[in-house]
Amino acid sequence: MADIKITLKDGSVKEFAAGTTLLDIAKSISQKLGKQALLAVVDGVNKDLSDKLEHDAAVEFVTPDTPEGLHAIRHTAAHVMAQAIQHLFPDVKFAIGPAIANGFYYDLDSEHTFTPEDLQAIEKEMAKIVKQNIPLQRAELPRSEALAMFAAKDEKYKVELINDLPEDAIISTYTQGDFTDLCAGPHCPSTGRVKAFKLQSIAGAYWRGNEKNKMLQRIYGTAFPSKEELDAYLHMLEEAAKRDHRKLGKELDLFSIMDEGPGFPFFLPNGMVIRNELINYWRQVHRRYGYEEIKTPMILSRKLWETSGHWDHYKENMYFTQIDEQDYAIKPMNCPGGMLVYKLHPHSYKELPIRAGELGLVHRHELSGALHGLFRVRCFTQDDAHIFMMPSQIRSEIKNVISLFDEVYATFGLKYHAELSTRPENSMGDDATWELATQGLRDALEDCGLDYVVNEGDGAFYGPKIDFHLTDSIGRTWQCGTIQLDMQLPERFELTYTGEDGLKHRPVMIHRVVYGSIERFIGILIENYAGAFPAWLAPCQVRILPITDKHVEYAKKLADKMFDLGLRVHLDDRNEKLGYKIREAQVQKVPYTLVVGDKEMEEGTVNVRRRGEGDIGAMPQDEFISMLQEEIKEKK
Repeated sequence: MADIKITLKDGSVKEFAAGTTLLDIAKSISQKLGKQALLAVVDGVNKDLSDKLEHDAAVEFVTPDTPEGLHAIRHTAAHVMAQAIQHLFPDVKFAIGPAIANGFYYDLDSEHTFTPEDLQAIEKEMAKIVKQNIPLQRAELPRSEALAMFAAKDEKYKVELINDLPEDAIISTYTQGDFTDLCAGPHCPSTGRVKAFKLQSIAGAYWRGNEKNKMLQRIYGTAFPSKEELDAYLHMLEEAAKRDHRKLGKELDLFSIMDEGPGFPFFLPNGMVIRNELINYWRQVHRRYGYEEIKTPMILSRKLWETSGHWDHYKENMYFTQIDEQDYAIKPMNCPGGMLVYKLHPHSYKELPIRAGELGLVHRHELSGALHGLFRVRCFTQDDAHIFMMPSQIRSEIKNVISLFDEVYATFGLKYHAELSTRPENSMGDDATWELATQGLRDALEDCGLDYVVNEGDGAFYGPKIDFHLTDSIGRTWQCGTIQLDMQLPERFELTYTGEDGLKHRPVMIHRVVYGSIERFIGILIENYAGAFPAWLAPCQVRILPITDKHVEYAKKLADKMFDLGLRVHLDDRNEKLGYKIREAQVQKVPYTLVVGDKEMEEGTVNVRRRGEGDIGAMPQDEFISMLQEEIKEKK
């Protein structure tokens, strides 16, 4: 039998007999790899380890510590769950069961209504199947044979999926013991590779996502390469549930979403404090970085949205009205208004770059099922800025924006990573302009020493972009900041500047947001801090508790003094026990609680309790005030 050459990831080349399985190749490289490998990537295509190689190829083995490996574990876990369900509930009809971002699910058609107790029973049966270490065997069938096989089992959903495929399609199935599923694969070599799993919830889902179809039952689960990783993930979910911004928003009286305005948040006095502090800080930072603030109208004419392209490409997400029998739209984005502001006056190269910031309220139509607290709403304030510049200024301006982002995120204790998205297939513009813009972003990232991931083909249709993904205190990531280069809107709106040569030139434009959406950013901060905001953001910074009625006058004078200094202070002079009032201050996550009694009155001091630490002792009034003012000023 002829030998074939296999080029491995490290560039080395090994020879094997044609027909050798990928698993045997892995074992020949090392015993450890043979045990750990889950899949193989052959010439860029994922393959099962049972596949035989008949030709020269580049081969890379996939292990559990990679995204592809984790996906394979979860995909196989979905099949293990389906087999367990088949054992326990033989009348179930199976729809689809894919791996997803955080785990896997299977959609089921059953007369039985699944319960949390059922999930426990299914998990036990899954554990038996995993322990048996059953091989997953791939088979390829002509379409007619696959149809006959699943029709004989009365698996109508599988039959429907096969019927949607071309007549000459080759259908792949995977069998593990007594369970066979329609699946493109690939999969782990055996059920024993599903080391750690947990079934999490039951939900409803329409077949194929169409509300006209039957409602099925969906069981969600997750799986990880090890029990330690699974436990860490489940702990993170517990923490996330405690930190849910919708729950804390209600408990701390920050915001409300009411039936009268689904997707349109109401900000309450406590929430407005946080919102206004974020806006004040945004203005301070942007002033230092050379931005001027503008404000553009919320309703603008159809003609504007046709020029910008939104009327043709974004209409389903917009709200409309008529004024004087003419069509108008409520803005979903601030950019077109910014174009009109730039066009008001002629510009010279000496003025560039022009940095125009806007805290603009935008409205977008979101499906009701997608709405989620402050994270997905129908109106929100974008902290936009549009920078108009010469092509030669791209690199320096991007660096300036990255520096601003770095400062803002550090203030909130948020780390981030950057992702560079390049030209998509449906892009506008010529190759040279795209290359110039993309290289400008790449150079700026490298000048700033930022590690970044490249997302090929994931840019906007009008230009490449950098996305900033923040990591919160429990390890979750949130996409917030964006820097997008745009060569198309300046063209559409015929923006110009006069160059050194006295001729008209087209500026390049940057769209960028640092918070992204103020509403969403507040939601992120609520969850990041678990509602315990730093003193500079906290709705109430100090709560003063007089021990008895005779201490109220001293406490009131202190509260008035602090109020006059601009501190957010609350005097709790209710006729309640001191312990009760202290606990309530803790529940409300107030940074500082001051207890005042006879000794404090005599000495002109306060007894200070710091959130998270408890009693830190007595100190003079002015010393405490200075300490708090410094903490607020430094945004500690």
